[in-house]
Amino acid sequence: MAEFKEIQIEDKAWVDKILETQAELSLENNFTTAFIWRNIFGITISSLQGGKFYTTKTKDNSFMFPCGEGDIKSALEEIFDYCEENNIKPKFYSLTKKNKEILESFYPDKFSYKENRDGSDYVYEKEKLATLSGKKLSAKRNHINRFVEAYPDWEYEEINESNIDEVFLMNQKWCEMAGCEKEEGIKDESCAVKEAFAHFEELKLSGGLIRANGEVVAYSMGDKLSHDTFLVHIEKAFPDIQGAYPIINREFVIHNCEGFDFVNREDDAGDEGLRKAKLSYRPYEIIEKWIAESK
Repeated sequence: MAEFKEIQIEDKAWVDKILETQAELSLENNFTTAFIWRNIFGITISSLQGGKFYTTKTKDNSFMFPCGEGDIKSALEEIFDYCEENNIKPKFYSLTKKNKEILESFYPDKFSYKENRDGSDYVYEKEKLATLSGKKLSAKRNHINRFVEAYPDWEYEEINESNIDEVFLMNQKWCEMAGCEKEEGIKDESCAVKEAFAHFEELKLSGGLIRANGEVVAYSMGDKLSHDTFLVHIEKAFPDIQGAYPIINREFVIHNCEGFDFVNREDDAGDEGLRKAKLSYRPYEIIEKWIAESK
């Protein structure tokens, strides 16, 4: 039966071994995702099937579909046994299409399903983000050109121990401009971002920044999702600087996503402005998600 505990940074080692076998491109199948959001959503973790799978549980008793390789039905049964033992109604968050099909095949008519558009991931071809080629992305190139004209001395740097404190200060300025203390969603995200900064090395994150006039004006962070997909967790730029977002997007992919074919830029959380921005980059795929709840 599943046994849930608080997520510790030490759990990364055994979780990453399981993740090496998975082919799902969903942002949930990533240790950093669970770790940096653990306090906001009350995420706990459990191994399943003797360490062949793992799952997470939120504070509202919603489970991640088991991640791993092997007897998936037995892994699911461990979750159901836990639910029965603790008088919990089985519920899964952010099921992919493949997850949904597996659950339906094993347990027909047991679950009701609701599409979660706000949780859908945006996946892009790395090469297209790096080159921004084609008529449909000409606006992005134009914004970058305006940035380069305004800041001819701009620079790109990898984030490391010599500049990470400077990047964090830029992030705090961004939060103040965005009204972090007033907007609950932004405030929650800022807490997750702080965890990424605090555990940057331990999480083995990859990061990059843009300087203009010597000041940090944009940055991005992410890590490996699967053998061919890189996951971007965070991207921030000062909104009053034209082209800052497109140039950090492009430069980060060029410098930090080498060896990957695709880039997952996570979901839009239902924010219309963010959805419009993500769609404007012409995603290769939008990974649909569902919520499943026992009838």
